[in-house]
Amino acid sequence: MNKKNIILFFSLLTFIHSLSQEAPYHISNVALYDFIDELTNKGIIDVNSAIKPYSRKQIASWLLSAKQDPSLTKRQLKELSFYLKDFNKELTIGKNFDKRWDVLYHNDSLFKLSINGILGGQFFNNGKNTEYHRWGGAEFFGSVGKHLGIYGSLRDNHESHFFGGPEYITRRPGAVYKGDYSDKDYSETRGGITYSWKWGSLGLHKDHIQWGSGYSQSVIMSGRTPSFGFISFKMSPVKWFDFNYIHGWLVSEVIDSTRSYNVFNGQREVYANKFIAANMFTVRPCPKLNISFGNSIIYGDTDFNPTFLVPFLFYKSADHTYNSWDNWVGHNAQMYIDISSRQIKNLHLYTSLFIDEISINNLFNKESQSNDIAWKIGGRITDIVPNTSLTAEYTLIRPLVYQHFVPTVNFKSNLYAMGSYILDNSDELYLSARYKPIRGLDIIASYTYVRKGKDYQEIFDNGEMDEHPEINQDQEEIRRGLPFMNEVRYKNSNFCLKTQYQIINDAFVFIEYQYNSYDGEDQEKYANPYFLAGSQIVSFGMNFGF
Repeated sequence: MNKKNIILFFSLLTFIHSLSQEAPYHISNVALYDFIDELTNKGIIDVNSAIKPYSRKQIASWLLSAKQDPSLTKRQLKELSFYLKDFNKELTIGKNFDKRWDVLYHNDSLFKLSINGILGGQFFNNGKNTEYHRWGGAEFFGSVGKHLGIYGSLRDNHESHFFGGPEYITRRPGAVYKGDYSDKDYSETRGGITYSWKWGSLGLHKDHIQWGSGYSQSVIMSGRTPSFGFISFKMSPVKWFDFNYIHGWLVSEVIDSTRSYNVFNGQREVYANKFIAANMFTVRPCPKLNISFGNSIIYGDTDFNPTFLVPFLFYKSADHTYNSWDNWVGHNAQMYIDISSRQIKNLHLYTSLFIDEISINNLFNKESQSNDIAWKIGGRITDIVPNTSLTAEYTLIRPLVYQHFVPTVNFKSNLYAMGSYILDNSDELYLSARYKPIRGLDIIASYTYVRKGKDYQEIFDNGEMDEHPEINQDQEEIRRGLPFMNEVRYKNSNFCLKTQYQIINDAFVFIEYQYNSYDGEDQEKYANPYFLAGSQIVSFGMNFGF
């Protein structure tokens, strides 16, 4: 690298760190997130991948840093240049640079704005019927001055046959469907405003968040629910420490009869209040090792409590101040830890532990334990063969995780679990291989095996305990000692082969083949009827924007 390029590189680094505006980049662009992961696994950049979404400013900084690394392959260099056509917007003022195509783009010393359309469609064939999902809308992001970031989007969706729903075991994003027939519509609007500075930011959002490591949905917060409103605070005052906090307004979908009332032609139904406060501390005791830990609380049936706006609290203890240790008065707290290691070049090892409830005194007591925990362990190796990545991951979720006997404080929003899509009393084996022969082309083969046992919460809600001798009939101990998957009621083996190509920034064409094998007496409960009707699903489509 000659002297001129060195000066330019350090000038750009200085410039980007002087810009503090930021807008989150949505987690649905898996191709970009996978490229960031690839650079991180190779040791080219250092990323705390347990906290998503990343901001555009962060991504721009990482791409700029990676550009100078001599170990990049030809394909990675082309990929890097391709993405910088978009993220150069965070690095420059004006229009005279190698930039992606936008519907509208404005950039001056005060105001920056990008506007693009959103358009997409996907066709499915299960050997019997062809159905489709189409969507359209628009998105924007920008900044005002040195500290204020703005972003927003709207997309309207139509499914000729509904493909998702909170009751199904599916990776499809959550949706609030409208309509009484099999064809349904739904819309999704996201956006926010942020105020940021050199080492931190505050934000008000309606969006998705993802906390925890994993390539097949995190067990902590997967971003699977419909987007919800939240306040965010994050800071990185030193290189070895990050802190993230949210306070969110969730959707309980539980009718509050005390606030519901009759109107002229029916009843006005009002949902019970439901909130979340959550924090995550990340420390780096040595390079490329991130240890994250935090806690959260779901509180409902009450007004907003400013106590839970304090970012650094242990929320279970704070809740005891208000409920005097009474479970029927109090709320639902969780703890979690995530460890992510990339200390061996090209190898990412990780594990996550989500604790919904646990009794240390009864930890090993089979009859009285309340080990309501979810656990994920896995690894990904990159470039053992050039341009490939191989992933192996196992997830185990014990009974009653994400559940609660008070429905307004379960770990859900719009009835979707905020953690893993496989729900409680279940496990998953996930294997995948990804090959990137040229810039923009991804070929992904994956195998997923999911098992699920009884839905104990449904058994309790329906008063069917007498039919299940493994449940302790003592009322005080009714939720203790529940065995993990003593009966497998649902199985799904899924093989998937997907090929996609990114033509221009954010514009993809793709084709996918899936083979599913279902078994168990609850397969109709957990598998969408369209996918259950045919073991082989072929789909193809295109999209522009996220």
